[in-house]
Amino acid sequence: MPETKNVTFNSIMRDLQAGKYQPVYYLHGEEAYYIDLISDYIAEHALAPEERDFNQTILFGSDVTASQIADIARRYPMMAARQVVIVKEAQNIKDTEALEKYFKQPLTSTVLVICHKNGKIDGRKREYVKAIQKAGILFESQKMKERDLPPFIESYLAERQASIDPRTAQVIADAIGADLSRLTSELDKVLISLPQNDRRVTPQVVEDQIGVSKDYNSFELRDAIVNRNIYKANQIINYLDKNPKSGGLYKILPLLYNYFQNLLIAYYAPQRQSQEGVAAWLELKSPWAAKEYMIGMRNYTGKKVMGILSKLREIDAKSKGLDNPNTSPGELMRELIFYILH
Repeated sequence: MPETKNVTFNSIMRDLQAGKYQPVYYLHGEEAYYIDLISDYIAEHALAPEERDFNQTILFGSDVTASQIADIARRYPMMAARQVVIVKEAQNIKDTEALEKYFKQPLTSTVLVICHKNGKIDGRKREYVKAIQKAGILFESQKMKERDLPPFIESYLAERQASIDPRTAQVIADAIGADLSRLTSELDKVLISLPQNDRRVTPQVVEDQIGVSKDYNSFELRDAIVNRNIYKANQIINYLDKNPKSGGLYKILPLLYNYFQNLLIAYYAPQRQSQEGVAAWLELKSPWAAKEYMIGMRNYTGKKVMGILSKLREIDAKSKGLDNPNTSPGELMRELIFYILH
């Protein structure tokens, strides 16, 4: 069987939807979302409902050994073309020798799905990895980068006949972060609320369904800081301080650090006078996303940006209790914003 080193989620799903099943699927990585989608699809579609009682087995890595998994995988199906064996929490399996042996001679009538979440296979187990690749599919589910979240949101909604503008998608991304399971759950809640005759996800819809204020959120704070709007920035800081569910200081620190870090890099862009040039230099998805960096370079000097990054690291340390016996998160936010804007 040929090796499948560069498989992607989309390529796996295309084959599954075409009814092409491999003997082994080893799904590992930090992002549980794609692991669950693949394993759930196989559980729901590889067998007819009437075949599942005798031919579908769900195991948990903390309850079984590698030898037991291999023995179950070697069983033949009963009155069906295949059997499905799904191993959840496979990161808890201690000794993998028996599995490696099975991978070298897998049963073609078995679809063995191993779900290894919150981490990757030990890179030192080269023979183990080679055996998996020879047997079927080895897929690493990687955490999505922050910059890829808004396009993911737009695509997810578009596939479900709904639309959202890039700015509102960014608000959702900033509010929820890169936990795709939680993110898609919130998006599903939004989708259910939309009337059939208006499938637009507006800032008001986001505020009503997700609880992110359309006017007072971390994205609007960043926008106020980029444009050096002192009054608006302080309004938002006061709102965030009075609403702990907003995430407050702990939400804005990574957001602002990411922005000013990229802003510092933007100063070195070969074509920094061009929005397209800055977008390409920062590897942004579209020139639109570079607009805030063009404004930032007009409003902040390179020296000021370096000072801001240093201040952000200082406030981060203080928020964790270093050299800070009693300053509240709200006061730390105000100290940070005052430094940035003055």
